[in-house]
Amino acid sequence: MATARGPGTQLRADAARNRQEIIKAARELYGRRGLDAPLDEIARLARVGNATLYRHFPSRCALAAAVFADTLCRVIEAASLALNDPDPWHAFAAHVRFLAQLQATDRGLADLLITEVTGAPELEQLRSRALEGFTRIAGRARTSGALRADFTPEDLVLLLMANAGLVDRTADAAPEAWQRFIDLALDGLRTLAGTTPTATRPPPDRGALRQAMINRGHFLGYG
Repeated sequence: MATARGPGTQLRADAARNRQEIIKAARELYGRRGLDAPLDEIARLARVGNATLYRHFPSRCALAAAVFADTLCRVIEAASLALNDPDPWHAFAAHVRFLAQLQATDRGLADLLITEVTGAPELEQLRSRALEGFTRIAGRARTSGALRADFTPEDLVLLLMANAGLVDRTADAAPEAWQRFIDLALDGLRTLAGTTPTATRPPPDRGALRQAMINRGHFLGYG
C-alpha cells in the first residue's frame, strides 16, 4: 500500500532532483566549454532559476567540487592500478595517455588538471593524492632506467598544460591531434631520447608553477 508523502518529503525530493539536474548540466557544459562555462547557462540547461543554483552551490568552487570529485577519484584509482603493472615504462606511458585522453574528452577536466581551485579544498586534496600516485609511477620508471633521470612531476604539469591548449584549439577540426603530440612527448621522455639531461633546461620552480595554476584558477573565478 502506497504511503502518502507529506509536503516536507516532496520538497526534499524536489531539492534533490534540482541538485542532480544542476550537476548534470554543469558536467555537460564544462565538458564542452571548460571551467569558465557561465553559471546562468548551467541554470538554464538544468531548468532551474539562478537562485536555485546558488542555493545548492553558493560558489563556482562548490559546483566544480560536486562535478569533478568522482573523476579525480578515477584518476587516483587508475594510478593505483598502474603501480601494479610489472612494466614501469608501460605503466608510466599508459597513465600519461590516460590523463591526456581525459583532457581530450572533457574540456572542463582539461582545465581542472592544470588549475588550482583554492576555494575547493576537497578537490585539492584529491589532486594531491592523484599527483602522489603519478609521482610513484614516474619514480618506478626512472629507477628502471626507462624514464630519463631529469624528469620531475612538474614536467607532467607542463605536458598537461600544453595538451590542454592543443585540445582547446583542435577539438573541432582535428580532435585526434593530441595523440600524436603525446606520442612525440613520450618518445622525448625515454632515457634513450636524443637530448641528454645536461642539455635540457631545468624544470620550473615548483612554487612558481603552482602560482601559475593558482592564477589560472583566479582568472576563471575559482579563487
